[in-house]
Parts: sequence; structure tokens; C-alpha cells
Amino acid sequence: MVDMQAFKDEIGRQAAGGPGGPAGDMAEELGVRTAVLLEGASDLAAVEALAARRGRDLAAEGVCVVSMGGAMNIGRYAGLLGPPGIGLRLVGLCDEREQRYFDSGLKRARAPHQDVFVCVADLEEELIRALGTERVEEIIGTEGDLRAWQTFLRQPAHHGRPRQQQLRRFLGTKKGRKIRYGHLLVEALDHARVPAPLDGLLTSL
Repeated sequence: MVDMQAFKDEIGRQAAGGPGGPAGDMAEELGVRTAVLLEGASDLAAVEALAARRGRDLAAEGVCVVSMGGAMNIGRYAGLLGPPGIGLRLVGLCDEREQRYFDSGLKRARAPHQDVFVCVADLEEELIRALGTERVEEIIGTEGDLRAWQTFLRQPAHHGRPRQQQLRRFLGTKKGRKIRYGHLLVEALDHARVPAPLDGLLTSL
């Protein structure tokens, strides 16, 4: 029995240059109709958390959410999953500075650009802005990371920076932290304060 993770693993192998497998057959068996292309695992955690909060089972809806390991991989994933490959509808979420890679990759794959939702700096910055810095610091304390946060703030390189920038940088200083907080920050959001790019992506599916 094929499951969504097996399909993602197969796509990941092919995107990395591995031998082609039965990805099209797997997609058909699973009823996959849409692929959501994300830059990294923290974006994946946030999208899955928001979907769960809204009571949606994306896999059951035929939506495959893929972490590509960087925006520059968009061409390979779009070619495999979009019109030149399996023929799925492609939807994406990216940072403003990486939008050119998405535009180029989707153009080569003959996929619509209007289905890409763009964050100003990155999704973490969008979430911090939506929650407010005080609320994010509360979450850091609740998660047991207060000492690490205070140590971070004492480092001269971070003195004088706006709190929002400090928080964004802190989330990226330890492996796995961005992924964990991608989920936590979405869970803490008021329903009316979901960042527009993230809300637009889920609404489009």
C-alpha cells in the first residue's frame, strides 16, 4: 500500500538525481492532484500546523506538501511534479529574495506564477510580526529556551538590533529550532492574524 511519505521519498530521490521510479503511478494511486513546494522543513511544519488547526487533512485532499531543501531546487521539483512530469498543479511559498528562483523554475515547468505566495523576509518574520515580539518571547520561555535567548541577547553582534530581527535570528541559531517554532508559532496565532502568504496558500488548496 503506497502512502504519501513513500511518494515524497520517491520524488526526493529523483530530485537528487536518483533513478526514476513509479512516481506517476504512486500519485495516481494516492489521488494526488496538487503539490505544495516549500523551501525548507520549517515552512513545512508551519503549513502542516495551520492545516491541522483548520481541521484539514491535506493528504486525504490529494495535496502533497514538499520541503525542497532550498529555493534553488525548485526547477527540479517543478519539472518532476508539474506539467513536464506528473502533471500536478503546483503551489508554492517562498521568501521575497528567493522569488526569482520560483519564477524561473515555474516558467520552465509551464506552471502558473499566481499560485506562489511570497513572504517579505521569510515565514518566521511573518509569524513574529503577526504574534508580536512579547508573545514570541513568552513562547520561548514556556518552551524552556529562555536561558539560551538571554545568552543570545548578550552577544555583542546582536546589540542594538530591533527585537523582531533578534528573534528571527535566534530561531535560526540551533539545528531544528526553526522547525519546532514553525509549528509552535502557528499554534499560538489568533485565527484572524494568520500571515497573508500562509493564509493565502491554505485557502488556495
